[in-house]
Amino acid sequence: MLTGIVIDALDVARMDGFWQEATRGRTDGLRLRFVPTAKPKAGKNRLHLDLAGGPDWEAEVGRLLTLGATRVDIGQGDVPWDVLADPEGNEFCVLRPGHPGVLADSGLVAICLDVAEEDRYSQPSFWESQADWHAAESYDWGVRLRLKPTSPVSLVMGPPAAPKAARNRLRLEVTHRGRQPGEFLDVGGNEFHVTS
Repeated sequence: MLTGIVIDALDVARMDGFWQEATRGRTDGLRLRFVPTAKPKAGKNRLHLDLAGGPDWEAEVGRLLTLGATRVDIGQGDVPWDVLADPEGNEFCVLRPGHPGVLADSGLVAICLDVAEEDRYSQPSFWESQADWHAAESYDWGVRLRLKPTSPVSLVMGPPAAPKAARNRLRLEVTHRGRQPGEFLDVGGNEFHVTS
């Protein structure tokens, strides 16, 4: 069962405070767990979070900037969402009203995992088995998994995948009885955590 996201942080307390406020505590029960690291972020993350902007998405973006987020350009071009970064440079998106697959007006609404073209079919199958979430929507660009059809948070997977230069700063965490706890790799070479 997918239970949360592990995030490396230079300042654990600051990052925990930022994300509690950024999500308004609305994570559909998923835990954001921050672990200390001495290594600063390098390159675009393969895993990022999407927040719902709600009907007044411009004010929500302003609120996030006040909390310590910054606007970033990762080559997204002209898109109907806002790309920001948390205080340690981890990219996240603020989705506007009417964005496909958004089932809430605020909080965490998607966990997005970059998937290489050659893994576009094996990754969703792998994560269905690990997370016990199921394909809710399938598109030419990728797949959206949900715990239940009405769950506000989805796991979105699709190409392109950012080049992997180092260990991922954001990693999925699953609870799996009967499996040894630890850190493992998915079929795309992304680290994930197993807890018992």
